[in-house]
Amino acid sequence: MSGVRVLFEGAGLLAVDKPAGMLVIPGRGEGGGPSLREVLEEQLKRKVYVVHRLDRDTSGVMVFALEPGVHRTLSMAFESGKVRKRYLALVEGRVEAPRVVDAALVPARKGRMRVARPGEEGKPSRTRVRPVEVFTSASLVEAEPMTGRTHQIRVHLLSEGHPLLVDHQYGRDEPLKAKDVGGEGEEEVLARTPLHAARLEWPALPGVEARALESPLPEDMARTVALLRNALSPSGRGPGLIAD
Repeated sequence: MSGVRVLFEGAGLLAVDKPAGMLVIPGRGEGGGPSLREVLEEQLKRKVYVVHRLDRDTSGVMVFALEPGVHRTLSMAFESGKVRKRYLALVEGRVEAPRVVDAALVPARKGRMRVARPGEEGKPSRTRVRPVEVFTSASLVEAEPMTGRTHQIRVHLLSEGHPLLVDHQYGRDEPLKAKDVGGEGEEEVLARTPLHAARLEWPALPGVEARALESPLPEDMARTVALLRNALSPSGRGPGLIAD
């Protein structure tokens, strides 16, 4: 489907593996090709309903409804926290123990968010974080947002001292090259925020069956993990993530 992988279709819904770099809906004054919704509607020759959002650079499981009733039910399930969302992220530093980040968020400049300062009234925000694989000075972590705030995972990880390896809004703007992550050479291996919606799961809902949907780690993140992992082995030449 125009390069978009379908994970599930039926029962009034469509789940796809969203590519990084694609907007979910048409943006104002933003180039970069058609949105994911437009691509799907062109392919299916029918209207699709957006249930939830992912940032442009975030990849992974996206659910669309094909019927108004399913759209309403799933949208309410997302808003009420009945949908369990698990992301994989590549971050700076060693995350060696699980933690829950409980830090209210407030809007910041240029569309960013930040942790509320003492005395500020922000929106309550909680993220459960656990290490999946730890490298010399970087980690692959699973992040489960318990609330659904804008940029929540990225800002919470930053507040813990573990920003994403690349993040043009909250951290490093330049792409990572092979030599930066324990490999050799100038090949770019990671040029976007390494945040991937790996799993969505919800219980039985009115008119909607219980379902769990998964998306494998995309090629750019998998390549980065392989280089970081290789740098830890006796034959690896690098020390994991190399600071500038």
